[in-house]
Amino acid sequence: MSALLETSELVKTFGAGDTATRVLRGLNLRLSTGEMAALLGPSGSGKSTLLTILGTLMKPTSGRYQMLGHDLIAADDRELTVFRNRHIGFVFQFHNLLPDFTALENVIFPTAVREGRETATARARGRDLLVRMGLADRIDFPTANLSGGQKQRVAVARALMNSPELVLADEPTGNLDRASALQVMELIGQINRDEGTTFLISTHDEKIAAACQRQIVVADGLVTG
Repeated sequence: MSALLETSELVKTFGAGDTATRVLRGLNLRLSTGEMAALLGPSGSGKSTLLTILGTLMKPTSGRYQMLGHDLIAADDRELTVFRNRHIGFVFQFHNLLPDFTALENVIFPTAVREGRETATARARGRDLLVRMGLADRIDFPTANLSGGQKQRVAVARALMNSPELVLADEPTGNLDRASALQVMELIGQINRDEGTTFLISTHDEKIAAACQRQIVVADGLVTG
């Protein structure tokens, strides 16, 4: 499979001088188009920092990062914002939904930001995604009234709204019971198979990792397996 993204010698240092902390130490990573990979490693290993850099929300101190042929180190903030909105989706442990918005309004929010307004096309896609997530009867519910598992399925639908090539998920099942976690992972796997969306999923859960096609282990700021 062709490479979706590649990093080379990524270094990220926080602070300076005697207080400097090097979190990434020359990390190399290649993700292929259509992969569903688990990102594993102990707390403090650099997983969250890596996800933040891959999501273009933070730049490394040094190194290379290319995705879809774009040099994302050289890009300025405006270029990164446009790229991120078009090509990258995010699912977080704490779903970060807008509680006073309905499920549908939350899902179409990324497109509304890009277009400057809600459109009929966006609403139709948002509804379709929520139906696929098993939430046909919750489309117009305020998300404050949804269960934890339902909220996370809304978050997955929102991440897919702009048809991104890459979805980054940071402990997406960490706050869910076992049944809800497996349901969310089954839906992610279905999207991966049906649409070829690439997923990189940070997790401490061995069963979630086993559901992925590949396990990437990070330790002391390096990919070790």
